Amino acid sequence: MAEGREQKWQGKATAELKRATGEQIWPLLEEFCNLDQLFPSVDTCYRVEGDPGQPGLVRHCKGPGGWCNEKLLTLDSANFCLTYQALENNVGLNNYVATLKVLPVFDDGKPAAAGCKIELSFVSDPVQLQGMKLEGFISYIDDCVQFMAKKLEDIAAAVEGSTQL
Repeated sequence: MAEGREQKWQGKATAELKRATGEQIWPLLEEFCNLDQLFPSVDTCYRVEGDPGQPGLVRHCKGPGGWCNEKLLTLDSANFCLTYQALENNVGLNNYVATLKVLPVFDDGKPAAAGCKIELSFVSDPVQLQGMKLEGFISYIDDCVQFMAKKLEDIAAAVEGSTQL
């Protein structure tokens, strides 16, 4: 490692959904520009450029802590996975790339009939916010993923309930 250069930050957060399946929640996640419905610190999220559902799509996210433009790099609907990159922002993210996956849960080594988990992994230059440390950033990401899991499960239950009327 070159002297004076900090190592990249890496981390991962996972949350299990007990009642919702990957098939139920994936459409909510692949709709890249609805983060304001799923993320606790995002009040506004909208498309800036690009085509919905296509790599190259750029979204603008804004909340009380600042704003960030994010670019969809890959979208793999067959495997419930997407990757995005933070572009211009005022929240201290530099060279931040994240991958969001929906994964099955297993029961005795076999895929469970219900449930799934979401996993958000990232790699980034150290976040440039005063006093921010890797452990604190991972804790923030984990809190956000837990919040997302609850929101996704609530939305899936509401949709399921409305289709059974």
